[in-house]
Amino acid sequence: MNDCAIVNASWIINPGADTPPLQHGSLIIRDGFIAEIGPADEVETDGLTPIDARGLVLIPGLINTHDHCLECLTRALPGAQDAGLGEWLRIHNPIWSRATPEALRSATQVRAAELLLSGCTTTMDHNYLWPNGCSVEDQIEAMRAMGLRFHVSRGSVTIGASSGGLTPDAVAENESEVLADSERVIQQYHDPTPGSLLQVVLAPCSPYSVSEAFMRDTAALARQSGVRLHTHLAEGRDEHAWCLENLGQTPLGHIESLGWLADDAWFAHMITLSAPEIVRLGMSGAGVAHCPCSNMRLGNGIAPIRSMLAHGVPVGIGVDGAASNDGGNLLAETRQAMLLQRVDQGAAAMSAGQALALATTGGAGVLGRSDIGRLAPGMAADIAGFRLNALEMAGGAVHDPLAALALCPPARADLVMVNGIQRVRDGELLDHDLEALVARHNALSRALVNDA
Repeated sequence: MNDCAIVNASWIINPGADTPPLQHGSLIIRDGFIAEIGPADEVETDGLTPIDARGLVLIPGLINTHDHCLECLTRALPGAQDAGLGEWLRIHNPIWSRATPEALRSATQVRAAELLLSGCTTTMDHNYLWPNGCSVEDQIEAMRAMGLRFHVSRGSVTIGASSGGLTPDAVAENESEVLADSERVIQQYHDPTPGSLLQVVLAPCSPYSVSEAFMRDTAALARQSGVRLHTHLAEGRDEHAWCLENLGQTPLGHIESLGWLADDAWFAHMITLSAPEIVRLGMSGAGVAHCPCSNMRLGNGIAPIRSMLAHGVPVGIGVDGAASNDGGNLLAETRQAMLLQRVDQGAAAMSAGQALALATTGGAGVLGRSDIGRLAPGMAADIAGFRLNALEMAGGAVHDPLAALALCPPARADLVMVNGIQRVRDGELLDHDLEALVARHNALSRALVNDA
């Protein structure tokens, strides 16, 4: 790995940090970590490969805490564009169940490209369907080629349509086989060391798409193996009503009864929480992946993020599935998180800096990482740089470069570095033919949907 120096950045800013923004700064990178950071005229960079950051504001690479790459194949799908969550799943699941390994790899790469160009350097994907020979290896191979730091999930669905589930029986897996494969994936791929580029998460689709025994067994395996847990929870009013009618408790009460409400787990959505439940959530240490665009697109509601933060709940941002968001721009998602809290609670509900802190240090906390999310010596060299003279921030970045990133329309990242390696330069993805990537993906998407 080449050592290098990023020099003459106009601004270096850690959102939400106590340390003030650094104007005209440089930083040194060694072995994938930040070794030094400071004023440009004080940082000695002789002998290092220089990367000119003049005119850029540098922030920590953004962190995506919930996604479904496979859904990139079915964006804006006719027939599901105006559907609520239940009907939306009934329409999409049979199509996703025909996906091939090639389609999954393509979807993962397309999503990775989108995320990188938005300034994202770490992502988690929650894939829970593995049809036609698809495997965790397909996603790992694709993400390695793209260069993102990756938290791959061994997701699962074990209750098929004939047993009351929402997925075709053909893709509902055997629970003992899932547990065995989960153990294999952990042993083969999980790397807990500082600066790790690949970690494994155990992630049943939801507490209602697998058995209660499987949820408990999954938690036991995760804790025995030292990996984190993730699932969907409290996504909307229909789920809340179903839980009360069929389980006699709320979604949060149900997950608590299964032994999942702990600091090694995080949940996507968490919209329908009562005030006492938010207190319990905060006391547990469990985290939340907030996915505002998906929640709005499906009409599910507004998650009470402001209240969660007030009660110490770890919160990160997630773009969620491409077919319930139709985009993978994490900076755009961060802006939407800020705006949605303001719609709900007023203009002072969330500042630009607070929103960007959720997408950096917040995401790191949700994923259980202490080595990413900040620009400081000893931290992994995951960096996003945005050009201050971008059209989207004209008349804004000159006043407040950090606030402009969230308040102005999202600009494309000009520089993105993951683990000390450049992945985006001058706003362009390096080492990949984006046009060819999209063309192949569109062909696979047409074939998948047209075979319906």
